Amino acid sequence: MIKDWEAGRHQPKDPYRLLLCRVFDASEAELFQTPQDAPATSPDEVLARLLGDGERLTPHASRGGRRLGKSTAVDLSARVHGLRLADDVIAGKDLIRLAFRELDTAVRLYRGSSFTAETGRALLVGIGELAQITGWIASDAGAHEQAARTYRLGIGAAREAGDRTLESNLIGSLAYQVTNSGDPGEAVELAQASVSVAEPHAPAQARALAWDRLAWAQTRAGNAQEAMRALGEAEAAIGERNGEAAPGYLYWVDAGELQVMEARVYTELRRPLRAVPLLRDVLGRYDPTHTRELALLLKPVQAPWAPRASWPGGRSQGRRSS
Repeated sequence: MIKDWEAGRHQPKDPYRLLLCRVFDASEAELFQTPQDAPATSPDEVLARLLGDGERLTPHASRGGRRLGKSTAVDLSARVHGLRLADDVIAGKDLIRLAFRELDTAVRLYRGSSFTAETGRALLVGIGELAQITGWIASDAGAHEQAARTYRLGIGAAREAGDRTLESNLIGSLAYQVTNSGDPGEAVELAQASVSVAEPHAPAQARALAWDRLAWAQTRAGNAQEAMRALGEAEAAIGERNGEAAPGYLYWVDAGELQVMEARVYTELRRPLRAVPLLRDVLGRYDPTHTRELALLLKPVQAPWAPRASWPGGRSQGRRSS
């Protein structure tokens, strides 16, 4: 297979293209693009095309494309989850073009093909999930406006599919971005909307995540009492988890993740000593191979403690996360 790559008879597919670029410290154009290749489409160009008719994913009236079955939706779901797992270890700026390329392909397929109502709903759910991880990647890359528009596209897809759990997750993702980089008041409103959409019938992990994001929004808005209440609701929700089926995109939501957010809230509220035991506990159990996640988790809590060198794990943990 590698000999075929080297001879130019075949090219590796994603995510191997991206990983090879990282190994050789080269761009995709340098490693794979031939003179006949069209230049890569930018995220802005993809969004302009996808949102040209508004955020509603209405199939083209004159679509005459191939008939899609359940296997197409299953394949889309698998590709989305692969992108999610890649995001655990690869920075947003390295994934953003791949993510928007996948989103563009999925929406084009939906708009230009024929399918049953059941398959159409599954495709909309897949597009909504893809929009969520693509928006998350764009936000991580600092492309906040692109991320917000992508989240709105996903919210529209989830709403059309009637998937309130996914809709809540997308609204909450947008709320989290606005909390960190926008207007705190707007962030609280979005996070409250996420909770409202999730409650009371969404899986425990979805409800816990919605409350967790509301806790962070309230914290950044300076509403300590409301933040504490939201943390309590998140803890209560995750405690109701009883083996129920939850969507794959919630694979990372557990009591440990809620502890991290609780520690972040205490740190933001200038109560670092409340955060120390929480972080010691959760980071002691954290997967050491996910150094990127560790760095992202520690960044907001290291700074206030750095002068006193009192954050849990000290310098060794800092090296592990760099």
